[in-house]
Amino acid sequence: MSTDNTGTILIADDEPNIRRVLEAVLSKEGYQVIAAENAKRALDAVSSNTSIDVLVSDLIMPDMNGVELLEAARQINPSISVIMITAHGTIKSAVDAMRLGAFDYITKPFDMDELKVVVKKALERRRLIDENRELRQQLKTRYRFDNIIGVSSAMQEVFRLVERVAGTRASVLIRGESGTGKELIARALHFNSNRSQNPFVPVACVALSEQLLESELFGHEKGAFTGAVAQKPGRFEMAHTGTLFLDEIGDIPGQVQMKLLRVLQEREFERVGGLKTIKVDVRLVTATNHDLEQAVKDSKFREDLYYRLQVVQIYIAPLRERTEDIPPLVEHFIEKYSSDNGKDIKYVSPEALELMMSYRWPGNVRELENVIERAIVLADPDTQLITLDMLPMSVLAQ
Repeated sequence: MSTDNTGTILIADDEPNIRRVLEAVLSKEGYQVIAAENAKRALDAVSSNTSIDVLVSDLIMPDMNGVELLEAARQINPSISVIMITAHGTIKSAVDAMRLGAFDYITKPFDMDELKVVVKKALERRRLIDENRELRQQLKTRYRFDNIIGVSSAMQEVFRLVERVAGTRASVLIRGESGTGKELIARALHFNSNRSQNPFVPVACVALSEQLLESELFGHEKGAFTGAVAQKPGRFEMAHTGTLFLDEIGDIPGQVQMKLLRVLQEREFERVGGLKTIKVDVRLVTATNHDLEQAVKDSKFREDLYYRLQVVQIYIAPLRERTEDIPPLVEHFIEKYSSDNGKDIKYVSPEALELMMSYRWPGNVRELENVIERAIVLADPDTQLITLDMLPMSVLAQ
């Protein structure tokens, strides 16, 4: 691939004057230019020169039209950017060519400044495609930890902590805003430990009342309360020899906090309404988006439990503080949801990516994932590109 300020442009046009003018203008801009007087010569050039970045093709040529050349050239080099030259009477055909993957079109007589801008944008798209290809390879090795993506120094530090802590039985508190991927980190801790073949049991604490949460965690005996028609084991028993993940630990009520502290200290408990002591071997991982230190000061969270929970603390920064993670995450979600929806979307336009890079993502990675899934669903199945018009108003109106 060419450097940032150069590129290789192939011109295909059966009119000698247009070829000479285009060659002169684009050569003056610093590009390497190859001219072909017909589609066959253009295809020969694409086959023999893998460094061609952009094909500028007339729509009407005697041996093969521009749309046919576009399809044949992209079979040889799928990432080549194609610009169509068209007269006003054939604009509909140029639009059809864009549906087949052309980058843009310019009309005769064309403005040279417009031509330069379109060629520059086409080169940016080609570079983006190449960068995405390289990034795909990196994601398969260096920047992927289980199913977690991150190239930023903040995420690399999280990966290092997970690797160091996973093999221990120390309690881990994962902190970060909603949507940052705290459960993914909890699962990575479990599946990289010697407990990986045993249960991983998640519990969303915020969704349950005090009585239901106590019963959910510790189980209950028949008749322990109205509706307890049978004995039920709790999540601690289900997670025996494995990992119990308590999400939004800051929302658990005081009575449950006290019972949880005892399990951490003694590794034993009784079911609700029961007398039998049950011993368990459970690795506890918790997560919160609350300020637990302030909750301790306000006497809403037990200080002794707080210190028991955060033997090791892992912090996941919000997406707005690690924007370098956005491109690889976008790439990851494009691959995931293209496959899920039976589409062949592979790239995102420079304009759309730039907008996503500047957006603050209040919903973090979860919001980004939803935006990409939406874009894939709305995308034209004949294109491989996510463009600005596929992004939601919340991102466009920032």
